[in-house]
Amino acid sequence: MELREFVQAATPLRALGVVVSKDGQEIARHTWEGACRRNIYSATKSFTSTAVGIAIREGLLSLDEKLTDAFSEDLPEVVSENLQMATVRDLLTMCLGQQKGFLMGEDRPYYTDPNWVRLALAQPFVYQPGTHFVYNNSGPYLAGILVQRRAGCDLVHYLMPRLFKPMGIQLPTWETDPLGNQFGAGGLFLTLDELHKFGMLYLQDGSWNGRQLVPAQWVRASTSKQVENDRDQYGYGYLFWGGDKGSFRADGKYGQFTILMRDKNAVVTITAESRQTDLLLKAVFDHIYPQL
Repeated sequence: MELREFVQAATPLRALGVVVSKDGQEIARHTWEGACRRNIYSATKSFTSTAVGIAIREGLLSLDEKLTDAFSEDLPEVVSENLQMATVRDLLTMCLGQQKGFLMGEDRPYYTDPNWVRLALAQPFVYQPGTHFVYNNSGPYLAGILVQRRAGCDLVHYLMPRLFKPMGIQLPTWETDPLGNQFGAGGLFLTLDELHKFGMLYLQDGSWNGRQLVPAQWVRASTSKQVENDRDQYGYGYLFWGGDKGSFRADGKYGQFTILMRDKNAVVTITAESRQTDLLLKAVFDHIYPQL
């Protein structure tokens, strides 16, 4: 594969690395920097989705479980009708029912209450859950908290024997809340190649070296359109974004992407420091996709 045109387009967009695999084999690579672990921002959410899928397989939780049951000790004094209706599934689709995003990056340093679970559940549930897409860190954060509480360990140690170690990924750094819980909505640090492995795992329906790490049914559901989103016509899965040509991707701020292109049996993974991520994605589909 020839990456020259993509590199020309991506360099001014501050891309840092790109890897392309097709039919299980790497076919192209270009890096602008040496290997290092970087914050993958909201691509972290897709790892939290994975943890939820594994936890469901292990009988630790259910998509239909009500939040009022799952977080009974953290509820506000007045529990609204919409909060009473919210389920674990609503944590994964950005259709929680809240009117605006909460626990967002620029706000987190300034919360005085260290109990972010209580803070998140105290935000108004303006809409009926499942009816309005509002990008929000509360959902994936609470989903991650639920896995941690049911598993009795933090997310990274839950995923080490189930995901990271079988894939050859050593213990990663992961942002925590003030009480020491890992933040399921962001703050996981991985290299370009580690993020690419995750994309390959999902392209292979959760199988890695003959071992089913993530239930195939969960992989397919997560990377299928579950709800409409408020940005484009491609929809949103379970903490994965839909995209052009039937693609689905883990998507982090500033251009951290691992993009599943099932129609081509391919994965494209990018790390970047870009403020023009739409143009970066466009460059993938203009210059890489046609060659697959």
